[in-house]
Amino acid sequence: MNGFVKQVSRSPGGLPKLPVAGPVMLNPEGIERDWQRNRKYHGGPDKAVLMVSAEVLDRLASLGYPVYPGAIGENLTVSGLDAANWRSGQRYRIGSDAVVELTTLRTPCDNLLPYGQTLHREIYDARCHAGNPDTPRWAGGGFYARVIRGGLVAAGSPVELLSDLA
Repeated sequence: MNGFVKQVSRSPGGLPKLPVAGPVMLNPEGIERDWQRNRKYHGGPDKAVLMVSAEVLDRLASLGYPVYPGAIGENLTVSGLDAANWRSGQRYRIGSDAVVELTTLRTPCDNLLPYGQTLHREIYDARCHAGNPDTPRWAGGGFYARVIRGGLVAAGSPVELLSDLA
């Protein structure tokens, strides 16, 4: 399973995260110069980066939600990977050096409310909460990942599935 990074995004805290021009370092703390306002729930080694499918964002936009790459807080907007197949423990190479491991399905929070009162229901449901990937909403809000190996990443970087399980 291979794809590519459509956009790398960061912010000094809060949403939206804005596009990064050119290569940027991905390290165990996440994208260089990225920050989260509420470090109790966001960030840290197991939630160093948030990866979201560009195709999911496209579907949400087609339903009328005003979303775009970086809008819902993701650091890596990726294309060509089916989010329905994302699982905790999968490892992906991003660019030539960086490796991330998916850790936790993203649970939507109130920071997403400006994008629509019903967005939460479009990207997360009871089956997601139960850890059941047999829902069309699986990984709709993305997946958090830890950084196994740092490296430079940029828009256009290849994303390659290395292993199905850690």
